[in-house]
Amino acid sequence: MTKITKAVFPVAGLGSRFLPATKAQPKEMLPIVDKPLIQYAVEEAVEAGITEMIFITGRNKRAIEDHFDKAYELEAELEAAGKDQLLRMVREVIPKTVNCMYIRQPQALGLGHAVLCARPIVGQDPFAVLLADDFMQGEQGGPGVMSQMTASFTREQASLLAVQDVPRENTRQYGIVSTEAFGDRLEKVKGIVEKPMPDKAPSTLAVVGRYVLTNRIFSCLEKMGKGAGGEIQLTDGIEALMQYETVLSYRYKGRRFDCGSKLGYLEASVEIGLQHPETGAAFGEWLAKRHSS
Repeated sequence: MTKITKAVFPVAGLGSRFLPATKAQPKEMLPIVDKPLIQYAVEEAVEAGITEMIFITGRNKRAIEDHFDKAYELEAELEAAGKDQLLRMVREVIPKTVNCMYIRQPQALGLGHAVLCARPIVGQDPFAVLLADDFMQGEQGGPGVMSQMTASFTREQASLLAVQDVPRENTRQYGIVSTEAFGDRLEKVKGIVEKPMPDKAPSTLAVVGRYVLTNRIFSCLEKMGKGAGGEIQLTDGIEALMQYETVLSYRYKGRRFDCGSKLGYLEASVEIGLQHPETGAAFGEWLAKRHSS
């Protein structure tokens, strides 16, 4: 059975919804307590057994490369100061068994185009796609969302889309699928449409930022013209992929925070702040006092 060992992280977006904070730093480097969004996504991939991390970057994204690179000066200073815990934290940002590769997306032509940029490295292998904007946690004590999906892929050997139900009035924010029964938490995708108006949406089952795809998606994307918004849409590529092979939706176990929005980012910050071993107890007390006052 083929396993997933490569993950693509499209990180070339401008992050315009977080200006001016993202004027000079990538939105993916915005921190949730003490780790940037992109690190949480990479850790989720590492937990799933993925060892090849492929970042599709753009201008002003150098901070992402620096974050996952060795920081000689910082490490030397921490070591000299005897700050062993901080030194270990810096060195363990990414395991030594994991390789990071970076490809520049020359133009912001959409998510489908960003995925297509990864083709030279992905080659003939199936691969995962993780959108760092979607901060996702598995159920408490259970595996992360990507671990769930790679396990399903190992069993089914079919492309997978993470999905969740959304209010009908929000369908125009997502790719929406129509499905038929297939198996536990899995449904066969019969149709997919990008950001339909509520009265046109085939369902309220929305695709969110985790995918496992076979390499055939590349040839499908290569043939795509520009779709919604003048971009090459991954949704259109998946629709074409369905003509050749089964595509499954996966109702993941866990929670998702839309950190592409200010509200979702704040919600994630509060949730992780409450879970954090250093801040959780004191932050919870502060919130309780604030709520009661």
